[in-house]
Amino acid sequence: MAADGRNWGVERAEVNVDGFDHDSKRQRAAALHPATISQTTDIERAISRGIWQSLRSTFHRYNLETRGIERVLPEERHNLKKLGFVQIGLLWFGVNLAANNITLGMLGPTIFYLSFLDASLCAIFGMLVGCLPVAYIATFGPRSGLRSMILARFSFGWYPAKILVILNIVVLLGYSLLDCVIAGQIMSAVSPNGSLSVIVGIVITAVISWLITTFGYRAFHMYERYAWLPQLIVFSILAGVAGPHFDLYSNPSVGETSATVIGSRISFFSLNLAAAVTYSGGAADLFVYYPEESPRWKVFATTMAGLALSFAFALLVGIGLGSGLATNTTWSEAYGVSQGALIVQGLSPIGTFGSFCSIIIALGLVSNMVLPIYAAGIDFQALNSYFAKIPRVVWNAISCIIFTVCAIAGRAHLAAIFTNFLALMGYWVVIWIAIMLEEHLIFRKWMSLGWNWDAWNDRKLLPVGYAAFVAFLVGWAGAIISMAQVWYIGPLAARIGDYGADLGNFVAFAWAGLVYPPLRWLEVRRFER
Repeated sequence: MAADGRNWGVERAEVNVDGFDHDSKRQRAAALHPATISQTTDIERAISRGIWQSLRSTFHRYNLETRGIERVLPEERHNLKKLGFVQIGLLWFGVNLAANNITLGMLGPTIFYLSFLDASLCAIFGMLVGCLPVAYIATFGPRSGLRSMILARFSFGWYPAKILVILNIVVLLGYSLLDCVIAGQIMSAVSPNGSLSVIVGIVITAVISWLITTFGYRAFHMYERYAWLPQLIVFSILAGVAGPHFDLYSNPSVGETSATVIGSRISFFSLNLAAAVTYSGGAADLFVYYPEESPRWKVFATTMAGLALSFAFALLVGIGLGSGLATNTTWSEAYGVSQGALIVQGLSPIGTFGSFCSIIIALGLVSNMVLPIYAAGIDFQALNSYFAKIPRVVWNAISCIIFTVCAIAGRAHLAAIFTNFLALMGYWVVIWIAIMLEEHLIFRKWMSLGWNWDAWNDRKLLPVGYAAFVAFLVGWAGAIISMAQVWYIGPLAARIGDYGADLGNFVAFAWAGLVYPPLRWLEVRRFER
């Protein structure tokens, strides 16, 4: 207040009001009455906090998990009973024993023109290599109490890690999309004359999956503990009924050059590797409530066992179904409708009971969807501090809406989505794994930097991320020149056979692994973190 009684602050505001470019009532009010606006803003913030607190209280009342990306502290972990480590294996077995892996196996004979033996060997060894990083990342769940994409901050830093989060959300929603389409195809094929549309089947599967993930960690752990059993039974029935029609000896690649066959083997191997390795982005999320002292080798071994056994069974059944198309006209016609229709046709010899088994297989895809939906809800929170305030269940609902709409739009292009999407998404995961391995073994262990898990949300204590970001770009450059997709074949991949060989995963991993250590060493020297 000036000596003559005038309020110079208000007078200055009055002079500046007409200078605003936009006719904003809030801007004018802020200039004329700054104190009032400040109080209003505080009230709005208080109301906003009250709304979210009320939502969290409601979720807690109905036993819905409200924890988001926050670290689960050691004293907050669950008691580990004898079933604890068995539960890890059962969870992965239940998650992965699903029809999407049957349809993945079909691609060996139908898209890559491989014999039953070639396709089986490529699928089994490819998925085994892909399962190794998943089991490795899973061990960090009990150790850190942090989700997988939060762990990425310890190498990529605060801002570059958000790139991985976005890519992982795409992977998670993409897998859910595939599962919905396959479930819809099966339900439609089972219904009389296809009276149930694929769209209705997609919506049914999405809603059931959303309901399970809404209740959070405990709910889907309980669900997966038992969901594997009916799937194992009906998969065994499918193998027994359709098995006599598998073509174990024909060679679809007759007439192709040896280089082309080798290229197809490498590409199918890489596709199965990508299908497995993309679980890494959510592997730690499942075990953040396990005790900190949980033996890492047990988490690793049970994860590997659960994934490998379920993958192997489903892939071999799928390869067998795909191999029979050349000699079985009925199967070929069903495959022309959809991959899901082929599964239904494989069970057709047992009549109505076969249709019932087909419905069980379709609903079994819910098991494969709960992990990506749950993890996607967490990853959305990791993108932004404002997003973190929105409860996970809200993000789960948004995720379901997104992939359901996309599944309805892309329901007629399942094989194309599989062959293009899966391989492409595997590239960034293997780059992250290369960087994560070197960060762990070289810098945190050998150079004794150690892990400060409490720094997960402090950008001043996390790495700057320059080294990881540059290595990530270099890895992608390697992937681009060595990938073999329907829409693009890199110059390195094109050197093998008529259709190229997808070397993207291997080159991306190697290039990122070569670049990261010296850059990270310089980063540590310069920033000391």
